[in-house]
Amino acid sequence: MAIATVNPATGAVEREFTPMSDAEVEAALAAAAGAVTALRRTTFAQRAEWMRAAADLLDADAGELAKTMTREMGKTVKSAEAEVRKSATGCRFYAEHAESFLAPEPVDPDAVGADRAYSVYQPLGVVLAVMPWNFPVWQVLRFAAPALMAGNVGLLKHASNVPQTAEYLGTLFERAGFPAGSFANLRIGSAGVEKVLRDDRVAAATLTGSEGAGRSVAAIAGDALKKTVLELGGSDPFLVLPSADVAKAAETAVTARCQNNGQSCIAAKRFIAHADVYDEFLDAFTRGMANLKVGDPAAEGTDVGPVATEQGRTDLVELVADAVEKGAKVLTGGDVPEGPGWFYPPTVLVDVDPSMRLYHEETFGPVAVVYRAADLDAAIEVANATAFGLGAVAWTRDEAEQERCVAELASGAVTINGMTVSYPALPFGGVKRSGYGRELSAAGIREFCNLKAVWVKS
Repeated sequence: MAIATVNPATGAVEREFTPMSDAEVEAALAAAAGAVTALRRTTFAQRAEWMRAAADLLDADAGELAKTMTREMGKTVKSAEAEVRKSATGCRFYAEHAESFLAPEPVDPDAVGADRAYSVYQPLGVVLAVMPWNFPVWQVLRFAAPALMAGNVGLLKHASNVPQTAEYLGTLFERAGFPAGSFANLRIGSAGVEKVLRDDRVAAATLTGSEGAGRSVAAIAGDALKKTVLELGGSDPFLVLPSADVAKAAETAVTARCQNNGQSCIAAKRFIAHADVYDEFLDAFTRGMANLKVGDPAAEGTDVGPVATEQGRTDLVELVADAVEKGAKVLTGGDVPEGPGWFYPPTVLVDVDPSMRLYHEETFGPVAVVYRAADLDAAIEVANATAFGLGAVAWTRDEAEQERCVAELASGAVTINGMTVSYPALPFGGVKRSGYGRELSAAGIREFCNLKAVWVKS
């Protein structure tokens, strides 16, 4: 894939970039390796000052950076600016909490026959981040902020269709005061990842992206015996049970499905309504989806912009066509609009069954499937009938049902009476084919640290 800005609203190539030469990649690796010692020797207070400065830069640049994100991957300007500001909040969160998250943990010295004993978190060194285009700033910052605050050095291999956003991020931390080489953008294609990951100066890797990309990076890192964190796909369930506020659930469901033009790993994609409220929910949800305004993502009032890539829209078309051919019904949407750009309307299908690809595969765009469940047992069974396990939502006011959903839904997160959102203070990650490891919270900053045991005898 070429490294280029291709505007998904028009299909036009706006800017192309030349990949780094081998010499340029080597220079970036050497600079990163050189920054390891410099950054490791700085204090939490010093790193926090730089991290707050990075947050200030993000806030100051939010308007222009949001426009760049919209041109590159099609999200609405409003949501793009919100993403930048959320990223600034994440930076400030780790500036405030990193030191306490990584504080030495004392151990009873008598239990180990020592005068003093404790464990300490220390940075691993250079960490390679392979990041996706759908949240091109937040995905990077939720790795970079904790990694740098822990004293690690970051190398970014961003998605090839968001090169201008990647260039911005590659200079952000040095602009904020971090030592040269602390964080750099590698302008390389996917074929160049293996060589970088196998380099002895790289200690670990994190990837957010497709299952295929995750398997590839995990295999390489496993062969090289390097730590990885993977956040992969999701086919998240959204349960609506009889005690729910159905109108509010349907309103939230529309947002949960179509956030970021439907291109979010944690977007709700499979809506499972109890038979007692199925008709009410389906009617309200379908009307809400049909009423969304699809159009120019740079225009005020647009709810849903284009899918980020032509292939992404093709995938949606094929999944819906397969389901319809095998008996599914489209209640709204489902037709590709005429004109330039890779637009696809908010779409709702029913009567989807296991014979259809749509039942098993992730839909990365504004396509929703609604299922009827006879009871909570059936709803949980359908919810868990997926290879993924990133986030799950349940709408119910019944405390016993809430407890069952928390206990039995197979996912990295469960949200009750809301929608799945990532927060700096909560761990984020999945189970099954949604990956392993955690980002955010204390768990996220500790992923790329060596937990070292210390035993001292006078």
